[in-house]
Amino acid sequence: MNCREQLNQQEFTLEPALLNDWHVVAASDEVTEGNLIPSTLFERDLVIWRDSSGQAHVWEDLCIHRGARLSKGFIASDRVVCPYHGWNYDGTAQCRLIPASPGETPMKKAKAISHHVKEAYGFIWTSLGEPEHDIPDFPEWNDDSYKKVVCGPYRFKSGYRAVENFIDPTHFPFVHAGVNGLMDDPDPIGAYDVWEENGGLASSEVQVTQPYGDPRNVPVTAFYAYKCLRPLVAYFKKRVLITDPDRAHEGNPNDRFCTYLTAQQVSETESIVRICCAMNFNPMPTDDEVRQRQDLVYAQDSDIVDTQRPERIPTDLRQELHHRTDLLGMKYRSWLQKMGVQYGTV
Repeated sequence: MNCREQLNQQEFTLEPALLNDWHVVAASDEVTEGNLIPSTLFERDLVIWRDSSGQAHVWEDLCIHRGARLSKGFIASDRVVCPYHGWNYDGTAQCRLIPASPGETPMKKAKAISHHVKEAYGFIWTSLGEPEHDIPDFPEWNDDSYKKVVCGPYRFKSGYRAVENFIDPTHFPFVHAGVNGLMDDPDPIGAYDVWEENGGLASSEVQVTQPYGDPRNVPVTAFYAYKCLRPLVAYFKKRVLITDPDRAHEGNPNDRFCTYLTAQQVSETESIVRICCAMNFNPMPTDDEVRQRQDLVYAQDSDIVDTQRPERIPTDLRQELHHRTDLLGMKYRSWLQKMGVQYGTV
């Protein structure tokens, strides 16, 4: 048994649905060559770095020698140097130099504990176990007609609560009054369908009115179609129609605004949300305009979502009261329970 397997068994038991999944631990532009970036996933302290070829690495933030944090060290010639005794680890995680005995070839067991890593959709992903499937698809990423903007990070207590909030349009008129809805005239939510699709959940469109419906700062009628792709990854595609007659010419029936949401569960009651927005408007909003709106919306969300009790999301539907308009949220909770997700839930 290797060190990685020992950690997965000894520190705590993380259920396979999470252990063997891909999780975002940083945005790609957060990790630059020559810097060691500490991160935490499911209470596991990690260090992220990028070598001179551009390849990202995710390791345990631990020197195998005496347990010092590698993130306190530095990078020299594509090697991570431990801050305590200067042990040098190369991109394969193998120790190549022990300064106290420079003529000696380090033993094979002198390795940092590395994890699977991929880079996709502007994010760095890792799996602490053995990934059982690929990273969930973001269909607009490779479509050149869409502008893509990574936004965040946004702090939430529960990543699951953040996902459930993301797929819930009924909070718009109250949490986002004047932006995503009208408090004095909230939209009645009609019946919609939810079904299983490719191992996740998908919904039919939900119609809402939005006075500041997208980064163009125009009022729209919006039609949201949601997907829950993994326990901590969700997505929506929003069809938008400009409702201001004087600005209707700015729109197009094919206008779409899509968001791909990821949540990094730091601990059972701490998470980091990062999103990538994709839009095909003409003219395109600037990156700053996109981020300004998302920063506003997610600050409003976290301000309320973080007041929810219990902080760990209940997956037993009997523990809270539900309404037919909560259909996707109910299905999401039941889906988590069916997968055996326990970490961060009650």
